[in-house]
Amino acid sequence: MTARCIMVLGTSSGAGKSWVATALCAYYRSQGLKVAPFKAQNMSNNARVVATPDGQWGEIGTAQYLQALAAGAVPDVRMNPLLLKPEADTRSQVVLMGQANAELSALPWRGRSLKVWPQITQALDALRAENDVVVIEGAGSPAEINLHDSDVVNMRVAKHCQAHCLLVSDIDRGGAFAHLYGTWALLPEDEQALIQGFVLNKFRGDAALLAPAPAMLEAKTGVPTVACIPMQFDHGLPEEDGVFDDRGSTGAGQAVHTTIAIVAYPRISNLDEFQPLLQVPGVRVVWARSPAQIAGADWVILPGSKATASDLQWMRHQGLDAAVAAHAKVGKRVLGICGGLQMLGEALIDLHGVDGNEAGLGLLPLVTLFEREKTVRRVSAHLPALRGAWAALQGVDLQVYEIHHGQTQLRADMEAGQTQCADEPVPGMVWQSAQGNVWGTYWHGLFENAAVVQALWGAQTPSLDDVFARMAQGVERWFTVKM
Repeated sequence: MTARCIMVLGTSSGAGKSWVATALCAYYRSQGLKVAPFKAQNMSNNARVVATPDGQWGEIGTAQYLQALAAGAVPDVRMNPLLLKPEADTRSQVVLMGQANAELSALPWRGRSLKVWPQITQALDALRAENDVVVIEGAGSPAEINLHDSDVVNMRVAKHCQAHCLLVSDIDRGGAFAHLYGTWALLPEDEQALIQGFVLNKFRGDAALLAPAPAMLEAKTGVPTVACIPMQFDHGLPEEDGVFDDRGSTGAGQAVHTTIAIVAYPRISNLDEFQPLLQVPGVRVVWARSPAQIAGADWVILPGSKATASDLQWMRHQGLDAAVAAHAKVGKRVLGICGGLQMLGEALIDLHGVDGNEAGLGLLPLVTLFEREKTVRRVSAHLPALRGAWAALQGVDLQVYEIHHGQTQLRADMEAGQTQCADEPVPGMVWQSAQGNVWGTYWHGLFENAAVVQALWGAQTPSLDDVFARMAQGVERWFTVKM
């Protein structure tokens, strides 16, 4: 078979490309078709661990992972052959076909295109050969004319597979019709011809008030507006990178019994894994960037980081180091995940220029050494007996994943003469403080296990299958033309 390719482009980052692509994956699956997602190049520190063709583990962007689940497909590295993980404003780690690639990471942005394009087309063509439909997501805007000559993710991909392209604009920001027309107008004629429909996303109000603008836009471009999608609050999927929105994070309007402050440092990674917390009745999530936002919290979470040493320095500059220490001192819960775990220790030691050297927060007697090679794997785990605040998790079975350069060890000689020592209930993976309130782990995805949410709060959250079913039904309602 040779799949039909539907491509979702946007007038800007944040227009809703990932969400619309996920909805289309769910819709085509509901029609009985075999579907796969694809994004040639993703820039994100939200990543998931999936299988590689040779039976190893690799990374892809979280959006494509979720799109694969929506499509009913097994996620694999071909669905996002190139992943860029920002480590600083002008530097990213390049992950090609699931594996970190030091040579590509060292190249300038425009120098990568020729080297990665063959792997991108090979991955896409393989998915086309195996499926009825491939739903392709673009990146940013296809009219980034400064990057057009080195494009490997937008119109070059569309032309390669002659995709039927949708152009999505966020109407809630204002100026949507100008964004759509301007983006279309900046494309060469052969690329304009691939744009088959405009989509107005995140609309609030009376859709009848949009007239006559869609007809006027079609008269100028020949492209119809094929969908007007209402604003979707509490849709059940993680928000896009860098979106920290408290709306919907108070347990569906119920009285708040637990406030969780997640420290939102500049290079936060895998923030998507906290989406289930936004859906727990009575739990409020705060994205904390100041000590005041931690002051009233019951929990503090130090999430993953793509630049742990740098983010630790940022925490100290903000005064968050002292705030977290004070929170732990009075016996409240502190959870560190991956980079956050490393921060909880005494020291970060980098002999290979991977991340940087830095003193830790000293809340656990741990030392982390950064290694050149990255650990990437999925894990099935069973939690043993735990102390204090985390005892409710004893006996819980988990499906989790790891993505880290650091290797962490418990250093008993760093205990400050405590009568009860910190320990390592899961060797090399989980550490807990003597008091039992500070807990650190390399495992991502804890809260995506329903058993964890049930054990901690006695609650259930909507399943992804329910979320995808609603999205598929939405496509039926919102699209006047089925692509």
